Parts: sequence; structure tokens; C-alpha cells
Amino acid sequence: MGRHRFVPGALAALGIGAGMLAAARNRHLSPRTTATDRARALPGDDLVADATVVMDRVGLLPAPPQEVWPWLLQLGKGRAGWYLPAWLEMVVPPRRRGLRHLDHSLLEVAPGDRVPDWGPGTPELEVVTVTAPSALVFSSLRDRRDGWRWPQEGRAADPAVLAMSWALQLDPAEGDRTRLHLRVRLRMRHPTGPAARLGDLLDALTTGLLIAGLSERLRHSAAATRGS
Repeated sequence: MGRHRFVPGALAALGIGAGMLAAARNRHLSPRTTATDRARALPGDDLVADATVVMDRVGLLPAPPQEVWPWLLQLGKGRAGWYLPAWLEMVVPPRRRGLRHLDHSLLEVAPGDRVPDWGPGTPELEVVTVTAPSALVFSSLRDRRDGWRWPQEGRAADPAVLAMSWALQLDPAEGDRTRLHLRVRLRMRHPTGPAARLGDLLDALTTGLLIAGLSERLRHSAAATRGS
């Protein structure tokens, strides 16, 4: 048990450093957006109309949208986890690694459902839009004065409450692939401060790793289907 809970600092630092280096050099780990992407309207844009920070990421996945869709539905803390690539999951305790298969018990997702999210305190994401196989949208309100929990009724507009939307849009791409467009909209008190800059870097890195890890799973799934 002990060795599963402890990740040596040197290995963890090596994994993070390698991930950042790969994110800077590999097109799959460094999603780039165009002006058209940033100007495009996505489902959920109206959820945080007064957003002070908007982050767009894109990436290509090696499967059509209908095959990518169920993998997105089961994402989340305490669910399928986050899809890191295998080389980085080597330094992650086994019980914290993302699933490498579809779990049908996690695929029933409906508007109004809430799932735990990563981050300080006890944040949650609420499902807003489920349009198969093209759009999945979440929203979140987090009160920093109360353990980053969902705020009490009447506090949603309080400047101390962080408001967020997270949209995942799937579009068919050439070669039977999928173009995944992710957009985070945030209402933050200090949109140009160090926390916002660090958040943008972490979002770019984690999204790039997600695209790499999901691509890996999709390829393995396709290979297993062909071999069955």
C-alpha cells in the first residue's frame, strides 16, 4: 500500500518536466487555435457572460466523433479520471490512473448531474448540455470563502465567487478523425494576475496531455476491435 501512495519527488519532477518539454515540442501536446476558433460561438458561451478569461484549445483525435463521445462522457474525478499518456502514468499511483476502457456505468450523463472536480477544496462541475456526439458542456461556481464549494443561494454574482464554463465540442475531421475544441470561460477577480497566468499554462499542459492520452486509448481500442 505504501509504495502505491508515495511518488518519489525526483520521478514526479521528471514526469512534469518531460511533460512540459513535450508540450512545447509536440503538436499533439501543444494544441494551437486559430482566430476563427477563438471567434467561434460554442454551446455554453452564455453561461459566464461576464467572463474575464477565455481559453481555447484544439486537437485532432484518431477516431470519428461517435467513437470519441463515450470517452468524454466518463471523464472526471472519481469516474474515469484524466487520460494521461502511458509514459507519464508510470509515475502516477495505479489507483489514480485514468481508465483505459469504457465503463458503461459511467456513460449515463444528464443535465443537472454534478461530478467532483480537481482543484483546491471540494469543487464540482454541473452538466449543462449533452448533445451526442458533438457537445458536452459543464458549469461551475466556486466560493473561495467556503472551501471552493458551490456557493449558497444568492451568492452566484458575488465577485468573490469564481464562475466557470467548460465546453467540449467534437467536429468531424478529414481522414475519419475528430477535431476536439475545448473552451474554458472564467470570471476571476484578478484576470491578469499570477494565478491567471499559471492557470493558462496548466490548462495548456493538461489539455495537451489529455489529447495525447485519449488518442492513445482510441488507437488501442480500435486495434482491440480489429483483433477480436
